Amino acid sequence: MENVKTLYVSGYKSFEIGVFQDNDPKISVIKNILKREITTFLEEGLEWVLVSGNLGTELWAAEAVAELKNDYPELQLGVIYPFKDFGSNWNEKNQASLAKVERLADYVNSVSHQPYQSPAQLKLHTRFLLEHSGGCLLIYDKEYPGKTQYFLKDAEKFSERFPYEIRLITMDDLQNSVDE
Repeated sequence: MENVKTLYVSGYKSFEIGVFQDNDPKISVIKNILKREITTFLEEGLEWVLVSGNLGTELWAAEAVAELKNDYPELQLGVIYPFKDFGSNWNEKNQASLAKVERLADYVNSVSHQPYQSPAQLKLHTRFLLEHSGGCLLIYDKEYPGKTQYFLKDAEKFSERFPYEIRLITMDDLQNSVDE
């Protein structure tokens, strides 16, 4: 498989893994494993990390990328929302988290330039991410279903026709990284 230049990072939303406080120790475990995995991609030629702005894994990934930029200043972060005004109905704390990620990003845009209208916008967003990245890094375990399963299914189908790397970080991987 050719080197991944653009990597989409996603996974569980905070509530799916029981993270409700910014000081939850799970966050540093997740950020550390994300940094380790993204560094591996960087050593193979990674240039961009994309996230969609979802609470949880994607926001922590953006923070991890910001930290990695100290050692890899060429690394770029893109936030690609599915639709205009994404997150505008969130509470103040979550909107502040999203605004922080936008400040960390090198590029911010949305696939649909309309506010949310239908699930078709989410399908277009997934297609855009698959066509504009060479792989994905997902904190996801098939034994613990969550919303990421929908992207993973589409990515698996996509990878049958196009070179597309799918790397999963499972619950065991997270547990093992704590034990190291």
